[in-house]
Order: sequence, then C-alpha cells, then structure tokens
Amino acid sequence: SLKTHLIKFSLFPFVLQISAVICNLPQSRCTIDLFFSPFRCVLIWLVQMGLGKTVQAIAVAYAYRREWPLLVVVPSSLKYPWIEELERWIPELQPGDINLVENKSHTMGISSSKVTVLGYGLLTTDARLLLETLTRQRFAVVVVDESHYLKSRNAARTKILVPLIQSAKRLILLTGTPALGRPEELFMQIDALYPKRFGTWTEYAKKYCNAHYRYFGRQRQWDCRGASNLQELHQRLSQIMIRRLKAEVLTQLPPKIRQRIPFDLPKEAVKEASASFTEWERLMKGLGSGVGTMDNPFNQVMGLVTQMYKQTAIAKAGAVKDYIKMMLEAEQLKFLVFAHHLTMLQACTEAVIEAKAGYIRIDGSVPSSERIQLVHKFQSDPDTRVAILSIQAAGQGLTFTAASHVVFAELYWNPGHIKQAEDRAHRIGQTSSVNVHYLIAKGTFDTVMWSMLNKKETVTGSTLNGRKEYLKADEGDKDKWEFLNFADAWTPSEMALHVQHCKWCRD
Repeated sequence: SLKTHLIKFSLFPFVLQISAVICNLPQSRCTIDLFFSPFRCVLIWLVQMGLGKTVQAIAVAYAYRREWPLLVVVPSSLKYPWIEELERWIPELQPGDINLVENKSHTMGISSSKVTVLGYGLLTTDARLLLETLTRQRFAVVVVDESHYLKSRNAARTKILVPLIQSAKRLILLTGTPALGRPEELFMQIDALYPKRFGTWTEYAKKYCNAHYRYFGRQRQWDCRGASNLQELHQRLSQIMIRRLKAEVLTQLPPKIRQRIPFDLPKEAVKEASASFTEWERLMKGLGSGVGTMDNPFNQVMGLVTQMYKQTAIAKAGAVKDYIKMMLEAEQLKFLVFAHHLTMLQACTEAVIEAKAGYIRIDGSVPSSERIQLVHKFQSDPDTRVAILSIQAAGQGLTFTAASHVVFAELYWNPGHIKQAEDRAHRIGQTSSVNVHYLIAKGTFDTVMWSMLNKKETVTGSTLNGRKEYLKADEGDKDKWEFLNFADAWTPSEMALHVQHCKWCRD
C-alpha cells in the first residue's frame, strides 16, 4: 500500500519552514510525509481546501529538484498565484528559471527553464507546436493542480495531458475535490496514474457508477451518472491517495457555521416558477418511458433546467440586494458574495454601490494577472468591505481570510465547487469563525438544487472519506431575515454596470 512507502524524513531547512507553516507547530517537531522512492512514484494528493496544498506540493517538488525540469499544470486563473508561491518559497529561483506559457506559440522558454507553468486552457487540439515542445522537454517531475479538470474522458485537455504526464517519473495530482459529484469523475485521474488498475472504463463504470442503459424518450443511452460499491472504491482509493482533512490537521482552525436563509418571493415570481415546474414534470414523465415524440428529450429537459436556474437568479435578486445592504450595516464587517449568473453579479454590485461601500469584483472578464491585486486589496484595505465573486472564476485558489462571512446569492451544480468557494475564507490564516449564509428562495429551483447538492455530497463523502456527508446548514433566525419576504422585484439593467464601475472598484 501507499503507506508503506511513506516515511518520516529529516527535512532540510526549506521544507522544514514550509512544514511549520502547514502544521502550525514548532519547527523542531515538524516533519512532512514525502513519497520517496528511487523508482517511479505517482499519487493523488487529496488535500481539503484551505490546508496549503500549493505549498505542500512545492515542498515535494523541491525535494526532487535534482530531477527537474518541473511542469506545473493549473487552471488559467491560478497561474499567477502559483508563480507567486514558487518565488516566495524557493528564493533561489532566478527570474529566468520560471517560464509562464502565456499562449500556444509561447514555446521559446520551455527548453531553458527549470519550471514551466501552464494553464489548462492552452491544451487544445490546435496547439501542435506547444505540445511537441512539451513532449520533447521530458519533464521528470509534474504537478497537476485541481486535477479534477481531467474528469471528462472526451475533453481535449484530458486526451492531450494524460499521455504527457504519464511519462513523468514523479507525478502528483493535486486537488481538494477529485470528484465534484459522482464516481465517474475519478476514473481518468486514476487511469492517468495507474493505467487499467481499476479496469477499463466500462468495467469501472459498471462496478462503481451503477452504469446501465436507460431510455431518454425514444433514445436508448448508456447512463453512468450513478454510484455503487462505494465502500470498496474508497478502500481501493486509499491505496493510491493521501487524504488530508481540516478536522484532522488544523484542529485549532475556528469553526465554519452554515445557515440556510429561506424566504418567499413576490407573487408574480412564484407564478412563473410554478409554471416552469409544471412543464418540468411533464417532460420528466416522458423521459424514461421509452415512448413519446421528443427526438432529444434529455436536451429539452436540460434546456428547461438551465432556464429555471436563470429564472431563479432574477427572481431572488431583489432580496439578495436587501440582504447585502443589511450586512453592510454592521461596521467593519468584511464578507464575500458568491454568484454564478452575470445578472446576479450585477445585482450584487448595484447593492454595494448604492450602499456606498468599497468592494472588489472578480468574474471571468477580469484577467488572471489582475486577480491577485484585487485579492491583496481586499485582504489589506479595511475600507474594501465586500468581494463579489463568480463561483467559477474565483471559487478556487484564492485566499480571502480577511472575510468572516460568506454569502451565497446563488447555488451551484455540485458540492465540490460550493465547498471550494466556502473555503476561500475558511483556511490557514483565518482567526475568526466563518459564517456561511445560503439564500434560498422558496418555491424555486433553489430547493431542487439544495436537495441535489446533498445527494451528491453523500456520494463523494462515501467515496473519498469512507462516510456519508451532508452540507449541514441549520435554518437561520427568521426574525432577522423576515424582511426578505417583502423585497421588491428586480430587473436587470441594460447598461454594463460592471464595466462602468470596473476602474473605480479596483483603484
């Protein structure tokens, strides 16, 4: 098993320093588990969000520095945070030693640099020159951050990256959420490390994904979105992964307290949501029957689901605005607001501007190079009270420990992204308890999504941690949020409000 290869190692000063930061223990007592072997070594390092997985990966990679060059593959939004951490923890690296691949034709520095940092977004089928250069470099040490980006067997980046990393002598797949919602999302990561160890894809899907044929209208399709034999899967995974959880490692970290804030919507919004649910039920009845007239019933259902998700965002935006303004009445309180749709991000931005409060906003339109500056502004400036954040663009890899509250204006499709977003504040360096508030509009798609999130969380908890887990969130004090039931309806503005105020909010 993997544990037989883990040894307590007498650490040189650099790794000892990192270990002290990670463990928050006196340096004389600090050790770090390293996977040392003269032979090829590969592993999945599952470090719960907020435990310093970037720094730990740098420590291990540095231990193998004589075998470099090192390749670090990351989400595009995390390229600059990774470079910042590399320069911070390995001061011996010179300016020319780290090569950031900015675009598909930027290949000149790869062969001469010690470290290459590459974003997933460049791994496309038309990047032939880049891929040939990466292959020739023969990286002996590879770190793949947020490795759940490899979850899709059919994605171009998976097909391109897996053969490239399989040739490495030292390979770490680094993630806090290897499966965002289902066991099927694990297979490509496992197979990248140990080809065929868990069988073929079909064998794996039948055994651990409850794969079977089902009808979508008149179409018979292979469905592998389920889960089965999770205890066995967990036991097998424990042989190839290191799992670190906050409860086991950061025993002194203040608690994270979740609350659900349910509220009613205006009558017109309720009527619109009810009509959508009626249509959804009609489509679902014919979906698995094997009969019906729909040529693409699954696509029709998913189209309606997407519509209901957007509909919910607009319907609850007025209440969300009121809630943000209420939060801003507490002096010096700093908090994060997460949302998905641009309409909701716009509503949140309007609320902060109307309250004349300082804020930052990070969504997909903000360049990666500017995101670190915005994070530093929020962390250091007491007048910057609110960070308005896209769940996808800012839900991972960034640190917002200056915030003591996290507000979810919207839910998201899987618990992995939700927990990653929560832990932007609940992580190493946090000195206060973190209060997480979920704003749930009753009678809307929110109620469906909350149930779905908990169902998926039981699956991923059983698979990765060997026990069922839930997004435990008690209902908040009704007297404090009763005013949300009387919020005015909100209509999206036609003007690009974010663009208009973009410069102001960053200066």
